[in-house]
Amino acid sequence: MRIPKRGIGAVAALAATAALLTGCSAGEESDPNTLKLWHFEGTDSDVGIAWNRAIEIFEEETGATVEYEDKSFEQIRSTASQVLNSNEAPDVMESPKGNATAGLLASQGLLADITEAVEEYGWDDMLAPSLQTTAKYSDEGIMGSGPWYGVPNYGEYVTVYYNKTAFDELGLAEPTTYAEFEEILDTFAAQGTTPIAQAGGEYPLGQLFYQLALSQADRQFVNDYQLYENPVDWQGPELTYAAEKIVEYVDKGWISADSTGLKAEDMGVAFMSGEYPMMVSGSWWAGRVINEATTFEWDTFAFPETELVPGSSGNIWVVPENAGNKDLAYEFIDITMRPEIQALIGNNGSIPVAADPADITDEKSAALITEFNEVVEQDGLAFYPDWPTPNFYDQLVGALQELVNGTLTPEQTLEQLGTEYEDGVADIVG
Repeated sequence: MRIPKRGIGAVAALAATAALLTGCSAGEESDPNTLKLWHFEGTDSDVGIAWNRAIEIFEEETGATVEYEDKSFEQIRSTASQVLNSNEAPDVMESPKGNATAGLLASQGLLADITEAVEEYGWDDMLAPSLQTTAKYSDEGIMGSGPWYGVPNYGEYVTVYYNKTAFDELGLAEPTTYAEFEEILDTFAAQGTTPIAQAGGEYPLGQLFYQLALSQADRQFVNDYQLYENPVDWQGPELTYAAEKIVEYVDKGWISADSTGLKAEDMGVAFMSGEYPMMVSGSWWAGRVINEATTFEWDTFAFPETELVPGSSGNIWVVPENAGNKDLAYEFIDITMRPEIQALIGNNGSIPVAADPADITDEKSAALITEFNEVVEQDGLAFYPDWPTPNFYDQLVGALQELVNGTLTPEQTLEQLGTEYEDGVADIVG
């Protein structure tokens, strides 16, 4: 499973702690023949398998040794500012992306500007413009412009997983319109089955909320929400539609009111066990669904009647400013962009950004990659709802839990989120 994308409020809190550290250069103590690598992918996960092979190739070709440290997402998320400002910084590290994470670290001067390496190795030519957005950050840490601070080598997006066996039993087909989608939801509900697996205790509910808003939105709404080009109207038609639809989903039994206490893992396991016929979530689940949903046939379809979907490049490789072996770091990143490694990513359930389509032999993976490429070609990647500010992930989870529980109305939910969003953006842009 791809680690959930979320805000990094703890990093902001640690910035003051980081300022107390010496910030001495790791280069003084680094072994020039050792690459210090941190990432938080499981070694047997889709991306982890590919990166293990990249490590082997790197050591064979350079003669250098990779010193890999298995860090959890939470370790990197909560201690990044502190560690990267010390002589403990790795040479290359997987980082979450977006204003609240990589953007914050870049604005603090903790990540190296890698623009020259990007141009030298040609990584910019391998990445579509929409995938480059999360790799570049301004002086304020706002994504989409400024120097390159990271390189993604996989992509991701939110789609609808469905139990094809359950659909076939009821004579249902993939919907081509949103009205057909709701008819399917009603059909399952009438059979006493909650159709959509959901988890309100973590990111999934926020992504459904955002997808519903995006179905009524255009690119300018995304730019305003994510890039602060204009104020966001939190009582406007896009967000009002989303909040009211979430209430409708609960009232009609399309999602369970009890889902507010569930985590993403609970949701995924419930879908893969056949308990729910659908799951609206990220392509990062595909590898696990391929391996674990073995009691039924399954497939995916794009959320109907919308060109905009939650999604982006994957997490990014970054090179800390205090890294002692930056040149080795660039060599390793370049290996992860090679066709061989990209094919491994693709054939194990993830979406490579620079693979040769002929190298993707797994049918399910190829279908996901095709769907993702269609989204990219129509400029449909709309990032994630919690990205705008460091604390917005927790704020979004909390407000949507209350919306589902009925302790906040749609209007009250949007009023609360709007205030929290605006306060967070003001802290960033002044």
